[in-house]
Order: sequence, then C-alpha cells, then structure tokens
Amino acid sequence: MLNRLLLPTILLVLSIGFWASSNFQEIAAGVAIFLFGMMMLEDGFKLFSGGLLERALESATRSIPKSIGFGIFATTIMQSSSLVSVITISFLSAGLITLLAGVGIIFGANIGTTTGAWLVAGFGLKVNISAYALPMLAIGIVLVFQKSKYLRGAGFVLAGLGFLFLGIHHMKEGFEAFKDQFDLTRFALKGVLGLAVYTLVGAAATVVMQSSHATMVLVITALAAGQISYENALALAIGANIGTTITAIIGSFTANFQGKRLALAHLIFNLVTAAVALVFIMPIRVAVDYISAGVGIADTDYALKLAVFHTIFNLLGVILMLPVIHRLVAFLERMIVQPKEDLSLPIYLSEAVDEFPQTIQVAMRREIQHLYDNSVELILQSLNLNPKQLLAVKDIDALVAASHSPVEFDFDIQYEHRIKTLYSAIVEFATRAAAKDMPPDVIDDIYSMRDVAAQIVRAVKSAKHLRRNASKYTQARQGVIADLYNGLRAEIGRILVEIHKLEHTDPEDRSGLWLDQERIQVERDAQETNTRIEALIRDRRLDATKATSFLNDSNYAYSLMRDLLGAARAYYIETEEAMAEVERILALEDDELIDAALDEEPDSRAGPTS
Repeated sequence: MLNRLLLPTILLVLSIGFWASSNFQEIAAGVAIFLFGMMMLEDGFKLFSGGLLERALESATRSIPKSIGFGIFATTIMQSSSLVSVITISFLSAGLITLLAGVGIIFGANIGTTTGAWLVAGFGLKVNISAYALPMLAIGIVLVFQKSKYLRGAGFVLAGLGFLFLGIHHMKEGFEAFKDQFDLTRFALKGVLGLAVYTLVGAAATVVMQSSHATMVLVITALAAGQISYENALALAIGANIGTTITAIIGSFTANFQGKRLALAHLIFNLVTAAVALVFIMPIRVAVDYISAGVGIADTDYALKLAVFHTIFNLLGVILMLPVIHRLVAFLERMIVQPKEDLSLPIYLSEAVDEFPQTIQVAMRREIQHLYDNSVELILQSLNLNPKQLLAVKDIDALVAASHSPVEFDFDIQYEHRIKTLYSAIVEFATRAAAKDMPPDVIDDIYSMRDVAAQIVRAVKSAKHLRRNASKYTQARQGVIADLYNGLRAEIGRILVEIHKLEHTDPEDRSGLWLDQERIQVERDAQETNTRIEALIRDRRLDATKATSFLNDSNYAYSLMRDLLGAARAYYIETEEAMAEVERILALEDDELIDAALDEEPDSRAGPTS
C-alpha cells in the first residue's frame, strides 16, 4: 500500500516542480544522476566480490576494533553505507561472520559515511568537478564493454564516480540559479519545531532515495547556495542518519534471523545517535565551532561545518554505544529469538546470501551438509540402526546383529519433508546462482555441490528399496540370508562412520586415497556377490527366492555405497591443495576401479586420513 501511494506522490511532486521551474529540473536531474552513479558504483564493487572484499570481511570477525575499522574503510571506499550493510547481512545470514562483528561493521559504516560529506563540502563545491566527470565517464563506459569481469568492474566504478561528480555539479548549479527565483529560506523553522520537522524531512528524503549520502549531498549543495538555514541543515543531517536504516531493514526481509537482528541493531544505533544529537545539539554546535576554528574553517563556511557536525555526532554515537555492544547483542538475541530448527526447511539458502560468490558457496555447502545429516538418519532408520549408537560403538558387526527390531516410521513422508524439500531448494538455489555473473570456479563449485546433493538423494532412494527385505530377513535368526543382509547393513554403517571421521578431520589432513580404497572394496564385493550366491544355492544353504531378493537388494546397497563415497570425495577433499593435486593424478577411474578390485587383496583397506 505504501509503495503504491509513494510512487504516484513522487511523480506528482516532480511534475509540479518541472512545470514551476526549469532550475528545479536541474536539481532533480542532479539527484537522479547522482543516484544512478551510486548504483553503478555498487554494481562495480559487486563485480570485484569473490576476492579481497570477502576475505577482508571474514577477517573483520577477529575483533571489534577490526570490525569497526572494516566498516569505516569499506564505506569510505565504496561511498555507500547501504551497500556495506547489505553485504554484512548477506555474510551474517550465511554464517561467515558473527552478530557481534556485524554490529561492529555497522558502527564503522556510520563513521565511514561521514567522509562523503567531507568530499562534497571540501572538494565538490570548491572545484569544477564536472571537468573531472566527463573523462571518467568516457573511460569508464569503454571499460564497461570489456569481457574481463574486473575491467568491467573498474569501468562501473569509474563511470559511477563520474556520474556522482556530474550529479553534484547539476545540484550545485540548480540551487545557485534557483535562489534568484525562489528563496527557500522563507520555509526555515527555528527552535524545537525546526529540529523536529526537518529531522522528519531528512529521514523521509533518505527513505525515498534510499541513500543518506544523496540526502547529505542535496543538503550541502542547498546550504552552500543559501537555500536552507544552517540550523535546519543540521536537523536534515540527523534525519538522514535515521532514514538510512531503511535499506538494511529491506535487505533483512529475505535474510534469516541473524540478518533481522543486524537490521534491528542498525535501527537502534541510528535512533540512539540521532536522539543524542538532537538533545545535545547546542553543545555539539559549540564543539563544531571550536573545532572548525581550530582547523581553519571559516565561520561562514557552513558546508564544511555541517561535515564537522556530521562527523562529531556519528563518532559520539559509536563512543556511547561501544561500551554496551555486548549488551546490545544480548538484547537482539532476546528480541529476535532463533527459530526452532525445522529440519525439513533450508537453513542457509535465502535471497540475502545469493549476491556474493563467497556467501553463495558457503551457504550451498552448509545446506548440503544439512541434507546429508537428514539423509544419514533416514538411511540408518531404514536399516534399523541407531545413528548415535553406530558412531559410538567399536564393533559395528555386533551392533548390526543385535539391531533386529524394525524402526517404525513412514519413509515416504520423511522423504518428502526432510529430503525432497531440501533437494528442491538446493537445485533452485544453484540455478539462481548460476544465472548471476560469477567467477567460473564459483559456478563449477555450485554445480559440483548440486551433483553431490543428487548423489545423496540417490543413496536415500536406494535405502528405501533395501529397507523392506533388510527388515524382513533380519528381525529373527534366519541363518544365511540374515547374515547376508547384516553384511550389507554393516558395510553401509562402516562407510558412514568413516565419512563421519572424515568430516571431523582437519581439512589439511584429509586424504582422498582411502575413498578410492573403499570404492575398490565396494566394486570387489559387487563382483563377488553372484559367485557367493551361486555357491550357496548349490550347497542348498539358500533357496532361489531369497537369493533373487538378495541379488536385487545388493545392487541397491552397492549403488548406495558408491553414491555416498562419491559425494564424500566431492564435498570433503580439497582439490586445490598440492596433496590433492597428487591424489587427483593417482585417483582411479571407474573402469580402473573394477580392474583393481579384481586384483586387490580382499582385506586391503585405508584409513580416513593421510
């Protein structure tokens, strides 16, 4: 409803303004060009993601000062606290950074956003920046059409800066000409009423433009042209700080509970900062005058004094909030409680994490682990085995022999809720991610993880086919046929235990060689099954009906094992390490595995680590 009313209202105001004054057209065009420049700047920095930006953000989790420092640095470079907020929400939703670090980054971003006011007031208003804008645009657009992702990113950044400069130029020129026709200062309000009204105006303008930086540029250029009073400009700056939280709030709509916590932290911080600035505005103005005089800013240079004010009250907000940052985090955790985990729903996949390569990869891998955990539980229940007992026991064969009571559950319902739903979400997420402009290695990893998910799901389906007879022939002592099925159950259980060990082994110590040995063993067993069954039939130890059932079920069991081992190799083994490169060279192809299975000693096994 708000959006449906807001757009017509904005268009109506613009139409009236265009009709009333040609200079208003130049101001409005300046704002539009400036916002378009910010969009290009953000798109350019997104093209550089997958490298320095993500690594720097991950390192910012190590301490609160580093988090604040990253927020200051990133916002200064990108000139967009909104983009920094969205990136932080994305990384927090993917679990790459902690909530504490995310709050620290938001604190730093508020300080970093003050650099924009300094650049405009100290450089943009005193230099003919349109002379710099045109060469930037020309070079930037040439780079935008290059094939290299990073050249295109540089082109977007350069063109974005050019449009920023051009927008500032047109806003400045528009206000300079506007003052000769229409004096906006007659709308100035003094005292508490002026503070309240212009704070709301500043917040509303920032909500509409979704950029406090754009609001500050508009305020500074209007102030420099004498179109608004200094006192009202201060209130507009305070309001801009409140309004800038709208981007983080909107970004949190598609995020998980952690992203929503961070958006609330952003709102609380900016509201507290604004409240302090409004309550202590007179002492802060005195401090601004004192500092301005100390650094040589003229008493009538209100644009630079506004930049000083903007910096002081943002710094003051961080100084006040930093000692209670841990209490703030605790409050956020109480206010937005982590939802009870629903194993049937995706935990990490959301639109909030699919903008950046690093968050896409991490979210995808963690959701694959979620799918695997659900699948292992379902597979073991199908085989009448308890997951906790299996991981704790030393004698798997004894546990399998003792586990003959069927686990009562509806396989189809469990599959639909806990496997199919997750797999569908993974496939949909992979498709959405692959459609984005991502580095080839990221796309390859996404497709590889999607294939891992497919292998896991196939293993679950094999367990479904295996379940009926595995329960039927192991509920009571039935001689050879029970031993045969228990052998399959034990082998599947042993592979799951070894994969569990691999999961909890340090990545640098993981080796894929044991997986090849396991695959050799599976192929050898599959090759020997027919021979064993034929011998049992000849010796009259097994009738043909049971033998046929077992041969069919053994095919499902060996397919299940192959899929589990293939998924483990693709998921856990680091292919970029030097050791992994050697292992890839030594890794056996499927046809080689079958040959090796026929030649290997029956008891040849390898452990899960190198």
